[in-house]
Amino acid sequence: MKKLITLSKEEIVDRLWRAEPRLKDVLKNANHVEEARYILFDYLDRLRRDLYNMKSDTYFSNLNVVEKRNARECIRVFSSTLRTENEYLTKASPLGLLYNLAKDKKNGLEKVSKGFLLEYLALFLGVRGKYGKHSRSHELLESKGGRNAAIERSSQLDKYGKMMRKYFRRYRTGLDPALVKERKKLKEDVLRYFDASEEDWQDYQWHMKHIIKDVKTVSTIVKLDDDELKGLKLATENHIPFEITPYYLSLFNKDGRSYHDRTIRAQVMPSPRYSSNVIENWTTGKDMDFMGEKATSPVDGITRRYPQIIIIKPFNSCPQICVYCQRNWEVKDIDEDVMLPREKVIEMIEWTKNDKNISEVLLTGGDPLTLNNKYLDWIIGELADIKHIERIRIGTRTPVTLPMRINDGFLKILEKYHEWGKREIAIVTHFEHATEITPDTLDAIKRIKRLGINIYNQQVFTYYNSKKFETAFLRKSLKVSGIDPYYTFNCMGKEETIDFRIPIARIEQERKEEARLLPGLVRTDEPVFNVPRLGKSHVRAWQDHEVIMILSDGRRIYRFYSWDTKLTTSKDYLYTDIGICDYLERLSDDGENVDDYASIWYYF
Repeated sequence: MKKLITLSKEEIVDRLWRAEPRLKDVLKNANHVEEARYILFDYLDRLRRDLYNMKSDTYFSNLNVVEKRNARECIRVFSSTLRTENEYLTKASPLGLLYNLAKDKKNGLEKVSKGFLLEYLALFLGVRGKYGKHSRSHELLESKGGRNAAIERSSQLDKYGKMMRKYFRRYRTGLDPALVKERKKLKEDVLRYFDASEEDWQDYQWHMKHIIKDVKTVSTIVKLDDDELKGLKLATENHIPFEITPYYLSLFNKDGRSYHDRTIRAQVMPSPRYSSNVIENWTTGKDMDFMGEKATSPVDGITRRYPQIIIIKPFNSCPQICVYCQRNWEVKDIDEDVMLPREKVIEMIEWTKNDKNISEVLLTGGDPLTLNNKYLDWIIGELADIKHIERIRIGTRTPVTLPMRINDGFLKILEKYHEWGKREIAIVTHFEHATEITPDTLDAIKRIKRLGINIYNQQVFTYYNSKKFETAFLRKSLKVSGIDPYYTFNCMGKEETIDFRIPIARIEQERKEEARLLPGLVRTDEPVFNVPRLGKSHVRAWQDHEVIMILSDGRRIYRFYSWDTKLTTSKDYLYTDIGICDYLERLSDDGENVDDYASIWYYF
């Protein structure tokens, strides 16, 4: 795989035609594109029939069932990209591009990217079952019996276990003694800078009063790389919200970006590309509401996408702003007018009270724990008084960004309204990386769990936590810390967050080849894609999405279906993904061995 992404386009084309000469013959000998389309469909249909034809003595008869299954999927995807309907929907024609390549037409090679050629090389290999070597271990097991088979299987499972442990050694939690020591020193630097004491540090309101929003403070306390400085300056000069709590800054590596703090920095430091894209969106008047929340808000402050649960947003800011935030279109600087008027909140509560179909409320925002305990006691109490509400979730990232916020007053509120057998209070938080699990966050989690309150984690799967077994390591670290993995979100398809986005194929690969090796109680999260206006679509459910096109630059276009597609007729949603080749090249530039990701092309 590493060799493939370093090949020239000419070399890849040569491999493309050698992978499936019959396809080149069809394209080269056709008189026009439509004739080629007709012959290709016929050829692919015959391949599909031959795959499982027991009486047919074909090439496929030598393949095992896994190779046949992959061939079937490649035939399906290849056929989908040839359909005229999909060409019409996407304004693209890979068939025309392949036709020109086969006929050696002028500029044919210039019109396609390396990513496009590698996608079709993978499909050409796949339709003939030649996509890679596969172990015959199950066949060997079947030839043995009883205890011998069990010993053989146990040996194979040990190989998986050793592989996982090898990768896990690359990562750390924030409980690692070396990291704890480094961060303690940086914490002292932060306190000196603000002329503060340990007593101040333990007071969350002190952190709230000293939220860092300027380049000078950050660059004085920690070393910034050139791109970080450029991005921060662009953001602050153009009033793009940027906020870091003093606590979270202490998790940085003081001497510059490192392997263990790259994810932490990326979350809060707007990159030059992010800042430029936001500025362009504002200048052109582009709507940044990717999820179409304005179209799912029956009253101000409420979002509803499902029958029994609603989102209530009384506050539109956070102590710390995540660069990739889904709601970056409405989350504002904490010093702005971000509080929903009390009469609007009362209106939300009354609306909820009048709809008995609602049994669950997610209190979020912004981060509701930015509000003081008196206000939280009032709003949670009002919701708890609604007879048909059986669960109140509190969506907050403060256990990660400001663990001191989990104070005695807040814990009393949780204990007050959590009634066994009647009403659950639950915390939904957002750890992105295992280095965020620190002694302070662990203490906050323990204090909540002692009340019998469940804590769930929603992770956004981004470039910065997508390395091999990186998210699997987070899951196992969360679980032993008392937090249940709940959702893994494919990063939003927002253009301004392009630095974070990864191919859908990677989250599918991660689920199948990494998460699946973990014990069941550890991999309780569900990988999802958030379809605008409609809500979550399960990524590992092939019925909910399909590849319909491959663009000339190597990006796939997916068709997603609504979660309730079996219950009602609903619209589809077309999503243009990140190119797999672009993703692998970026990993390679960052020192990753891309051979570890070789099967990514065959996740659709």
